Amino acid sequence: MSPVRAVRDGAAIARRNLIGLRRTPGALVTGIAQPILFVIILAYVFGGTLGGGAYREYLVGGILAQTLTFNSSFTAVYLAKDLQSGLIDRFRALPMSRVGVILGRTVSDLVMSAISVLVILGCGLAIGWRASTGPGSVLFACILLLLFAFAVSWVGALIALTARSVEVAQSLGLLWLFPVCFISGAFVSADSLPSGLQAIARWNPITAVASAARQGFGNEVPPGFVSPGGWPGENPVLYSVLSCVVIIAVFAPAAVLQYRRISRR
Repeated sequence: MSPVRAVRDGAAIARRNLIGLRRTPGALVTGIAQPILFVIILAYVFGGTLGGGAYREYLVGGILAQTLTFNSSFTAVYLAKDLQSGLIDRFRALPMSRVGVILGRTVSDLVMSAISVLVILGCGLAIGWRASTGPGSVLFACILLLLFAFAVSWVGALIALTARSVEVAQSLGLLWLFPVCFISGAFVSADSLPSGLQAIARWNPITAVASAARQGFGNEVPPGFVSPGGWPGENPVLYSVLSCVVIIAVFAPAAVLQYRRISRR
């Protein structure tokens, strides 16, 4: 299948999904409310104990990485909804690229992720977060965050195509998110975790993405926190990019393969 055709079909599907999002603003409200609640709870319920204002600056990078990971559940739920409603069956009856159908879903969800980034940065400004670097570094950090969001959306796509029902996709889409997000250095120092979890947290891509965002914003580690160690901690940007490439290389072909299996039934 031609890559140009896949991109063209993906753009058409993404446009259709964005029109649907505009007509159902409740989904947009959910995507905006979730990061706001996390910022408020973690900044003011736990933030006083963990470092006050310094922790609130540290927190923003972790909230960004966690929220964009959680946004993969939107991909899982809405793609499963399209499958359950029979819309994907109609797409399969058309001369459309298999990659394009899934690409359209992941690209449209990237718009939701971009909105989430803007909302979190706005909330961060409201609670005292500031970027001490230039606009170029901040923009690069945001692009890296969106690359990560695009990568993990393919995980959600594979879950949806495997589950094939909204209820199962919603359950599976959330089941893996909590351990992946919280066994990391997104909110606490990875070295503060039990020894058996420290290595997992250090090599967790979410730790690297959060650290890369903090590096791009110029946010320092709060007093009492230890900077991430090991190669991923010393090279968070490079490790984040490599992680995104690996996630896409593994889950995008797996999602397309699963789509083809469904098509043959």
